[in-house]
Amino acid sequence: MRNKIKVFRAMHDLTQDNLAQVIGVNRQTILAIEKGKYVPSLDLAFRIARHFGVPIEEIFTYEAEEKTQDIQ
Repeated sequence: MRNKIKVFRAMHDLTQDNLAQVIGVNRQTILAIEKGKYVPSLDLAFRIARHFGVPIEEIFTYEAEEKTQDIQ
């Protein structure tokens, strides 16, 4: 899942630590989400979107892995 948390943080002049405190997680969680190493729960994703006042789809984008098939 891709996300634009870093972009929204920059637009609102927030550090990872500032955002983490506001939504009730630690800075490492924000870092892991931004780097794509951790997929947030739906509840956490909504809390992040609500904090920035935007729909969840503006911050998070699901990209399914493409599966290739051999056609013979």
